[in-house]
Amino acid sequence: MPELPEVEALVGFLRDRTSGHQITSVALGQISALKTYAPPLDALVGRRVGDVVRHGKWLDVVAVPPDGADGGALHLVFHLARGGWLRWSEQAPTTPVRPRAGGGGGNRPTLALRVRFDDGGGFDLTEAGTRKRLAVYVVADPAEVPQVATLGVEPMSDAFTPQVLSELLARKNQQIKGLLRDQGAIAGIGNAYSDEILLVARTSPFRLTKTYGGADGPPSDDVVALHTAIRDVLREAVAASSGRPAAELKDAKRRGMRVHGRTGEPCPGWDGVPCGDTVHEVSFADRSLQYCPTCQTGGQVLADRRMSRLLR
Repeated sequence: MPELPEVEALVGFLRDRTSGHQITSVALGQISALKTYAPPLDALVGRRVGDVVRHGKWLDVVAVPPDGADGGALHLVFHLARGGWLRWSEQAPTTPVRPRAGGGGGNRPTLALRVRFDDGGGFDLTEAGTRKRLAVYVVADPAEVPQVATLGVEPMSDAFTPQVLSELLARKNQQIKGLLRDQGAIAGIGNAYSDEILLVARTSPFRLTKTYGGADGPPSDDVVALHTAIRDVLREAVAASSGRPAAELKDAKRRGMRVHGRTGEPCPGWDGVPCGDTVHEVSFADRSLQYCPTCQTGGQVLADRRMSRLLR
């Protein structure tokens, strides 16, 4: 699933290629992907792209009326989910798109949406796998999308301070891995970058949030270290993704991972100095996490089962 750094890169990629261009066609390929019916998709046709912005992991193509026309902006807001991706073409296909109620199976991507512009370019939103979660909205205000309206603080913004993080940690007692992935708390971090952040912070993914302390006073040293790790990991990943074509972002993300997706490989260490241990994994029903025992759990290995706890 693309997370904040990849979505930020996609925003820049689309902004560079679409700003000022008129939308000439919007075609739905996967009926289940469209979550709104008013305004209709074809209300975007004839409008030009005023901007492309990000809300957490959501992309927002801002479509403004043609010069001299009345009306406010419409927003094409979409979330790529686990199996979705954006595929750009300098010359987008002009063949008719036939809407389908369901998608294909396996890893073969199916077309969910196609958008073309007046210069011939355009993008497809595609989704692989059988569980179709890619979501597309056409709204007058991004806040009309429930998941956007309830997003938490942007971790790269000035609003995300150590004090704000301390308050989030104290809000309820949960595993730190869960808090980092909670879009209603901190927007844009998913399974992959939460693994990376916890390695850099030298923290177990199962540490309970209320053990950080500092909610009633200045943020504790542990809170400051976690805040620094969040900002450093995301800043590094945004820089690595920036300017890359959409087609390269997935591979660039994989190459940049220290522990996520690297089960059985040597841990590179949180500071670039190999620690000598091996990356371990905890598997769940629909995902897994990776961590280093030496760097994060004092050498203890986490039980590889749902609702794991430190082995005693």
